[in-house]
Amino acid sequence: MHIFVVSSFLKSVIHLDSLMMVDSVNQTDGDTAVIDREVQRVRKVSPKYKVLLHNDPVNSMDYVVETLRQVVPQLSEQDALNIMLETHKTGIGLVIVCDLEPAEFYSESLKAKGLTSTIEIES
Repeated sequence: MHIFVVSSFLKSVIHLDSLMMVDSVNQTDGDTAVIDREVQRVRKVSPKYKVLLHNDPVNSMDYVVETLRQVVPQLSEQDALNIMLETHKTGIGLVIVCDLEPAEFYSESLKAKGLTSTIEIES
C-alpha cells in the first residue's frame, strides 16, 4: 500500500489493462487529503466464437466430412459426421467453439475448400 499526499480531495478508479487501481481518500486537516492506493488484478476473459457450417446443395456429404477432418484435426470421424448431418438437416451446424483467431482460421479454411462458413460470438 502506498500513501500519497495531494492538495485537493480526490477519488478515482483507474483501469490499466488488467490492473485496476482503486484510490480511497481520507480527509485530514485543512485542504490536504491522504490517498490510500490499492492495486487489484482484474482478469478479463476473452469471448469465444462459434464456427458455423452452412448447408449447400453442391458438396457431397463425404466431401464435407473429409474437409471438416482436414481443417479441424481434433474432430473425430464421428464428430465430423454429426456436424455434417446437423448441417444437412437444419441448414447450419456448429463446428467448434474457440478463440477469435483460430475461429477465423477454421472458417476461412473451410471457405477455401468450397464450403460455406461463418463465425459468430458465443452468447
